[in-house]
Amino acid sequence: MCSSVSVCVFVREFASVCERLAVCLSVCEPVCVCVPTMPLPVPEVPASRRLTLDCRFLLDHRVGRGVCGCCGALRPRYKRLVDNIFPEDPEDGLVKANMEKLTFYALSAPEKLDRIGAYLSERLSRDVARHRYGYVCIAMEALDQLLMACHCQSINLFVESFLKMVRKLLEADKPNLQILGTNSFVKFANIEEDTASYHRSYDFFVSRFSEMCHSSYEDPDIRTKIRMAGINGLQGVVRKTVNDDLQSNIWDPQHMDKIVPSLLFNLQSGEGTESRSPSPLQASEKEKESPAELTERCFRELLGRAAYGNIKNAVTPVLMHLDNHSLWEGKTFAVRCFKIIMYSIQSQHSHLVIQQLLGHLDANSKNSATVRAGIVEVLLEAAAIASSGSVGPTVLEVFNTLLRQLRLSVDYELTGSYDASGNIGIKIIKTHEERQLQEAVIRTIGSFANTLPTYQRSEVMLFIMGKIPVPGVHPALTNAGSGGCEGIRMIQIMLLKSLVQVTTGFQTTNMLTALPNSFLEPLLSFSLMEDPEVRLLVLTILLSVIDRHDNTPKFSSISIISDISVLKLKVDKCSRQDNLFMKKHAQQLYRHIYLACKEQSSGPQHFETLYTLLALISMELANEEVVVDLIRLALALQELAQTNEESLSVYNRCAVHALSAAYLNLICQLTTVPTFCQHIHEVIEMRQKEVPFLLPEDVFIENPKNRRMCDFEAIEISCCSVRYLPEST
Repeated sequence: MCSSVSVCVFVREFASVCERLAVCLSVCEPVCVCVPTMPLPVPEVPASRRLTLDCRFLLDHRVGRGVCGCCGALRPRYKRLVDNIFPEDPEDGLVKANMEKLTFYALSAPEKLDRIGAYLSERLSRDVARHRYGYVCIAMEALDQLLMACHCQSINLFVESFLKMVRKLLEADKPNLQILGTNSFVKFANIEEDTASYHRSYDFFVSRFSEMCHSSYEDPDIRTKIRMAGINGLQGVVRKTVNDDLQSNIWDPQHMDKIVPSLLFNLQSGEGTESRSPSPLQASEKEKESPAELTERCFRELLGRAAYGNIKNAVTPVLMHLDNHSLWEGKTFAVRCFKIIMYSIQSQHSHLVIQQLLGHLDANSKNSATVRAGIVEVLLEAAAIASSGSVGPTVLEVFNTLLRQLRLSVDYELTGSYDASGNIGIKIIKTHEERQLQEAVIRTIGSFANTLPTYQRSEVMLFIMGKIPVPGVHPALTNAGSGGCEGIRMIQIMLLKSLVQVTTGFQTTNMLTALPNSFLEPLLSFSLMEDPEVRLLVLTILLSVIDRHDNTPKFSSISIISDISVLKLKVDKCSRQDNLFMKKHAQQLYRHIYLACKEQSSGPQHFETLYTLLALISMELANEEVVVDLIRLALALQELAQTNEESLSVYNRCAVHALSAAYLNLICQLTTVPTFCQHIHEVIEMRQKEVPFLLPEDVFIENPKNRRMCDFEAIEISCCSVRYLPEST
């Protein structure tokens, strides 16, 4: 009886002590740990003391706010496990055995993860404030391991504590802490979470990592490390948010306007190295450590993840960056940026980039020629990389924009002002810069045309032809400051040069669709103009359209070829469509060839091009009837030079004779009519002996030696040019 009374008294006294202790612990400030933090062993005790032990067990799991604990055995288990991972000397590193215990506890009791994270965050904040950076590193290492190990529904609350600690490190002044926080964030970004988060925000991290990308730290090595950490951080943000619909849209302009300029700023440091095509996998280890190479990989990954609706938001900051830092004029960096863009985005989105560049070109219409030329050069490179059909649905709008820029450049060159009223502008317009811009636009038109299928290229040819002012049809350019007749001439030349680019490499099986009336008639009308440059461009366009077997280079110069088999010409049988085309347009072609030979301003290039045109018609479009007509045309040209009714110059008469001789020598070998071939060879041999200046070898040279011998009488020519009357076929 006495012993039972004493036990009851002891229990009441112990309970009173426990209540006072709990009150004290709940209000006291944290103090250093006075006793070991490991739980005390439970010895074998008699039944009279079990109640006391049970009470101590309850206090052991009591969670007191702000409790560091005067008695480790009375602290929550998760706190003891967290404390145990920290060694006495931070240089010893994380206590791995105790870390395994903490990880096992977190996996066994996932509802404790948020408390573990909050306590680690509390310790880390205290260690940062007290400059105990060794313990800071240990805390972050523990967090990383817990993140990698735990995937449960409670992970979101733990992540909030983790991001709070990362933010604390990024806000620190010490570069090492910033880099440490970034590395932890990158590890976190690579983790695929099982549950979505509805309230997490990464706005701070986008801003902070962007600031780190622009670091101006005094020590260059540390500055490089900070910038690389910023780039890695941005890459982590993109990976974490780009595919998560619940997160704030990383493609919004408010984020892209920070991310993209930060990447381009670091990409500029490697401007001297040329960008590789699809991916920089061949870079050496040293190159991979440079901010420029790291930036390029990050930029490629960002663009590779861009969907159709996000391309504009990703490209617009690039355009603004190049504008703000005047990087169009140098061209090199701008071209490099857009090479990366075109190789990284999905091929079906290429036309979106091109449309943005065209819009930007229009927006800079009154900027300097060097800026516009830089944009055009980028367009040229982008079109070369883009896949077939990348111009998009508005094909003619693309060419309309380029032709409008071409016409504006001509106006600026003639008026000397960007002002339509003709007043002298503040900016000085340099003629040679405008000419360079015009050539760049023409090349770009050709580059775009090469990406189009045949039927669309035909539409573009008709579209450009409709833009060329025709004498008598277009009275003048609509712009009063366009320079009158000279302006019309310049625009005609520029647009015809554009047509040359579009028709280069043009392949068609049906000449009727390739050269419809709406295209052929205005084109041939230009072949009768007085301007020799215009006539030469027209002939070049005809060569490009008619030549379907790449025979043009084999007739680059006029000569008497003894055996045409050495040329390895490609000749196909004339198709039904070609026969129909020649029945419809042959006489029109012959007439314009004949009239072109009568022009006084025709030079060696004109006669060489006419010879090539006659040769191509003979191989591409000729049937028996066409061959006879072509021979008659050659003889008519010869008679033109003999009679000289058009008062041709001596040189032009010799050139016409040489052209006829060279073509008749070619056609006789193509037809293989023995008597015809024999007659042609006899005439050529006679000319070689008596009048070599009537053969191409002596006429179509840079400085004809025998030009002084060309002062001859018409009767002398007639004696040497015996006419051949073809037999009826």
